[in-house]
Amino acid sequence: MASSAAIDAWPSSPYSSSAPDGDVLRSLHRLARDLSEAEAPAPFLRGVFAAVARRARQLAAVFDDLLLLSAGAGPLLLLPRSASLCLREVLLVLQRFKALVADCAARSRTRLLLQSDEVAARARELQHDLATLLDLLPAQELGLADDVADLLALASRQCRRPAAAVDAEVGLKAGVLALIQEVEREIVPERERLEGILEEVGINDPASCSDEIETLEREIGDRVAERWTSSMIALVGLLRYAKCVLFSAATPRLVDSKADLDDDGAEPPSPPLDFRCPISLELMSDPVVASSGQTYDRESITRWFGSGKSTCPKTGQVLTSLELVPNKSLKNLIARWCRENGVAVEVAEAGKAEPAPVVAANKAALEAARMTASFLVKKLSASFSPEATKRVVHEIRQLAKSGSDNRAFIGEAGAAALLVPLLRSEDSALQLDAVTALLNLSILEANKKRIMHAEGAVDALCHVMCSGASWRAKENAAATVLSLAAVHTYRRRLGRNPRVIESVVQLARTGPSSTKKDALAALLSLSAERENVGRLVEAGAAEAAVSAIGEAEAAAAVLASLAKRGGAEAIVALDGAVARLVAEMRRGTEWSRECAAAALVLLCRRAGAAAAAQVMAVAGVEWAIWELLGTGTDRARRKAASLGRACRRWAAAGAEQGTECPTVSGATPALTMAS
Repeated sequence: MASSAAIDAWPSSPYSSSAPDGDVLRSLHRLARDLSEAEAPAPFLRGVFAAVARRARQLAAVFDDLLLLSAGAGPLLLLPRSASLCLREVLLVLQRFKALVADCAARSRTRLLLQSDEVAARARELQHDLATLLDLLPAQELGLADDVADLLALASRQCRRPAAAVDAEVGLKAGVLALIQEVEREIVPERERLEGILEEVGINDPASCSDEIETLEREIGDRVAERWTSSMIALVGLLRYAKCVLFSAATPRLVDSKADLDDDGAEPPSPPLDFRCPISLELMSDPVVASSGQTYDRESITRWFGSGKSTCPKTGQVLTSLELVPNKSLKNLIARWCRENGVAVEVAEAGKAEPAPVVAANKAALEAARMTASFLVKKLSASFSPEATKRVVHEIRQLAKSGSDNRAFIGEAGAAALLVPLLRSEDSALQLDAVTALLNLSILEANKKRIMHAEGAVDALCHVMCSGASWRAKENAAATVLSLAAVHTYRRRLGRNPRVIESVVQLARTGPSSTKKDALAALLSLSAERENVGRLVEAGAAEAAVSAIGEAEAAAAVLASLAKRGGAEAIVALDGAVARLVAEMRRGTEWSRECAAAALVLLCRRAGAAAAAQVMAVAGVEWAIWELLGTGTDRARRKAASLGRACRRWAAAGAEQGTECPTVSGATPALTMAS
């Protein structure tokens, strides 16, 4: 909140010393009315907020009388100087009351409970300040009636009255802290006791419990209460457990499956332009601000700096510093958009190392997570209704979404084997939750083994990729294959399964852009094993990658990987493959340009003159090499130079044999430089 000095600097504000007295009175009256209607943000603060509301109602009556007395003066109203100054100070105190109310309303309820003594102390301090000002207010000079002056004196006395200790509030706080300590000692909370405590806190349904968890997690990340951070972390775990035990695992929110229930032909929603990285044009997962003020995805801008550049990609200006500042507000907006549109942000992170948590989980939080995982998996293994199964699987998906500890506990409890049969469910929402839960679990190395050893897991993933109820489910199945293929032995095993190869290739051919991206990433991983390349080429992986050039940056990388391990001749034989790689070398992203150049070099080396002839026959290839030499990454420049030398050698060999070189006439600076 602004200080009084800053407020005085705003001439149009009612807080300003130059503001008319009439404006000040109207602001006082409006503010007192607002405070009189303020509701306690949590049941245990009703006493504190009720006292504030009573004082505000008394003052509203006083200010109402003052406005009636001054009605005849209109805008020319002039109060006695002492009264005017005093009322302006009262206005500031009431504004601080309003700020306190707003601050409490924005906090999580459990954090409010932990800090309830601080909130009460702040309210008492403000009431004491208000009482002092009311004592100084010259009631006679203002011409207040006796009953109104008595009301003013009553408000002052009540503001000074010592607040009675609220035993219930103190007991509730002690009960919550005791519950955390019991969980820390691996004592499972009694259902009735847990339900009673949450009822007193004001958490009595799945929605309020979910909102409390989200708010607490945000507050922990923002480090708003360092003293209570450990307890807040424990409470997040405890609330997740309570949500499952007390509320039967909350019914999935509609937004979670909104995009997944569309027809198979529907494209996933396109993110707003402001949410896309200016470099990769993809949805940003970790937006950061450069010193130019422009926002980029961390991975893209880091790669830009890593290539030796120190300019802003969007504006071209030289950056004074390469330091990157996280754009938390934009990240929150992107996360909200993803939730509202059913975009599974965890998919993009499945193959990447998970960032370290802002604050490490403590013993109580870990034990609460273990209890939650055990409860959910036991409930899933029992025989109950399809609707209950959907709710439990949804909660397992959400719990596995973040934190390696959560994934470990769910995996240890035996969730993988129970989720696999659900991949064949005809219920689109259940199938999506099951495959996404497996994807989230697969991020942990130990869970990869559990999934691969679960009976029928690979066939079930192939079923989803081929016959899944939604593109989102198919996409997540392909991402799961990508995650599993990160292990060398599993990459071989997956590559030996014809259904896996055929399913992934089919998705790369026919899926929407986001599905193609994951399918091509899976193909790239599978092609890293030489023995898989023949099967991939036979299944049409090269054709799928060529058709995806320009749409997915991994397409060129897949072709380079195939060419490196025996697929070069098959790629050269494809109509237009070389021409599309040359075009990608000019118009693609930094990484795809680099991969396109690498693929062309490998084709020339492995397929010889047949490939070089096609490269030289493409109009503008010299300038594509020239541009990459000047603007590409270090690796891209090396590949461009190698490609230039290969083309030059082929041209020279053709000249010696008396054959005509199909290169476009004109200057060939790239070939000259490459020599």
